[in-house]
Amino acid sequence: MNESANRIAAIQMISTPVLEENMATATRLIRQAARQGAELVLLPEYWPVMGMHENDKVAIAEQNQGGVIQDFMSQAARENSVWLIGGTLPMVAGEAGKVLNTMMVYNPQGERVARYDKIHLFSFSRGAESYDEARTIVHGNEVKTFEAPFGKVGLSVCYDLRFPELYRAMGDCRLIVVPAAFTYTTGKAHWEILLRARAIENQCYVLAAAQGGRHLNGRTTWGHSMLIDPWGEIKSVLNEGEGLVIGDIDPHYLSGIRQNLPALTHRKL
Repeated sequence: MNESANRIAAIQMISTPVLEENMATATRLIRQAARQGAELVLLPEYWPVMGMHENDKVAIAEQNQGGVIQDFMSQAARENSVWLIGGTLPMVAGEAGKVLNTMMVYNPQGERVARYDKIHLFSFSRGAESYDEARTIVHGNEVKTFEAPFGKVGLSVCYDLRFPELYRAMGDCRLIVVPAAFTYTTGKAHWEILLRARAIENQCYVLAAAQGGRHLNGRTTWGHSMLIDPWGEIKSVLNEGEGLVIGDIDPHYLSGIRQNLPALTHRKL
């Protein structure tokens, strides 16, 4: 395992209903991250499309064997020689009119090395604001991680953040990723504190890539993509708009945190 610092980046977007526009934005920002030395790049949830209607994603759902979005991510990883964690894309599910909200991971050779289907589906209603992902999304069932050059990476998506038992089930991770499209309301209240809690309790780095702005469908997402260290300190943050959050995983600092406060070895349950 490489014990030197490893640079990682999260991409923040304001995705539109047009796949080609979002691909162009992702291409530009992935290249920018790679030029700045990022070895691993994380895209946000729903990066390929934020439709005008919640069922728009069903029309572009892809099969497990491949598709336009998957081919794009594979090529982007290969051309930029990065580990690319592809936020989420809609994948065909077993239920008519529904999809799986799926994260794909590609190595620098463009090979798919992991797939995670979002387990926890968001639902929120207050006044005129209402969301229910279960109307168009089927939940996944399996906890997933993969091995990067610097260690184990745990995969989660957006609303998963509220369920700490998911992260405990991942085991000993050096990095947890959280692509998201948090609403402005819930993000303002809970986003930062939940991300910092996951970093502190698991004593690892947390990298969160968010949607961050006003979308054409009228939805406003909270943004605040960030990198948090194992002590819970925010190392880099982008409040809103398109752009990058970039920083380093320092294995010596991580080891020091765990040695000084060996909470993970004190668990009884």
